[in-house]
Amino acid sequence: MQRPPRKFVPVPFAYHQEIDLTVDSLANLGSGVCRADGWVVFVPFVLPGERIRARVYRNDKNCSHADLVEVLEPSPDRVAPICPLFGECGGCQYQHLAYPAQLAWKSRQVGELLQHMAGISHPVNPCLSSNQTRNYRSKITPHFGAPANGELGPIGFLANGRRSQLVDVPQCPIAMDDINAALPAVREGLRKRAASFKRGATILLRATGGRVETDPNTVAEETVGDLTFKFLAGDFFQNNPFILPAFTGYVAAQAAQPGIDHLVDAYCGSGLFALTLARHFEKVAGVEVSETSCEWARRNAAANGIANADFLTASAEAIFAGIAFPPDRTAVVIDPPRKGCTPEFLDQLAAFGPRRVVYVSCDPATQVRDLKQLGTGGYQLAEVQPFDLFPHTRHLECVMTLDRKS
Repeated sequence: MQRPPRKFVPVPFAYHQEIDLTVDSLANLGSGVCRADGWVVFVPFVLPGERIRARVYRNDKNCSHADLVEVLEPSPDRVAPICPLFGECGGCQYQHLAYPAQLAWKSRQVGELLQHMAGISHPVNPCLSSNQTRNYRSKITPHFGAPANGELGPIGFLANGRRSQLVDVPQCPIAMDDINAALPAVREGLRKRAASFKRGATILLRATGGRVETDPNTVAEETVGDLTFKFLAGDFFQNNPFILPAFTGYVAAQAAQPGIDHLVDAYCGSGLFALTLARHFEKVAGVEVSETSCEWARRNAAANGIANADFLTASAEAIFAGIAFPPDRTAVVIDPPRKGCTPEFLDQLAAFGPRRVVYVSCDPATQVRDLKQLGTGGYQLAEVQPFDLFPHTRHLECVMTLDRKS
């Protein structure tokens, strides 16, 4: 048997001990949740209801982690992965799960987070998706390590469960066709220039306007409905354009309620929500801490002929200082980064007191954490709608709508 790592804790299982388990459910990080005499064991690439054999590689204080050795009794939802690198590459977690079941599990996981983290039992709408479940990503960022002897090693993504090991990825079935067409030449060009790199790097491939940009400072564009957005290729913009009309349309329907005619987009970026929702409101204010992002939002408003949206640069300590909208006629859309909102921002939001808050998040765990503070700040949950912007991965976007308590 292979010698265990120096810090391995040999309780309750020996290093590389093989155990037979039944999979109870899926964790929100994508691994299967199994139990051995009540002790939780996490195993990746397994499905609920399956009987499996797993090999333990780590014991923590309250759980163990194991690799899948064999599926003894497969789930009826198990399907053939769409990528030959699935299980080795860490980019996708659910390619072995039939797509309708992926959607069902994502909805269930949002409900479980609400219950376990916030003590809230609330209906979660079925997770919505677009018809495009392959070749949907408009941006990928492969990595490579420092060259050895003048040559590059793998150019791709982190291996599953590894912090530094890379898997070579010549093609990616969730990336757009334009990206996969450009990828071989980009990889060949990097290998020819290997001697010029002193260390590893991340490269950009952004599909835009029928071409692929690799310069993060080049202007990219994306069309959402009848609007066109321009932004720097390296900046953030939602990476699944196929679902954006339905996604922004839902946010618009939640924000534009009777009696609400003002909108604040508090993390406006280049203006995605502010501008797609502007037609539903008398006045719109987009707020950003980045002046560069605000300038792109202003340009996009002008290019699309939208005159009722203004964009303000504000400090994180005074996000709503320049907003004079009547709170009882105002909705606020927030779409923070993965880490969620700061307590200071949530205090400012509650102090401003809009009638409705539409919270868009790419991490339901931090969203539910923030929901607890919004609850103490006078808001109650009205509707929960997950969207699958990232098929075949554990990731999702979730829209939670909150109303101010009367």
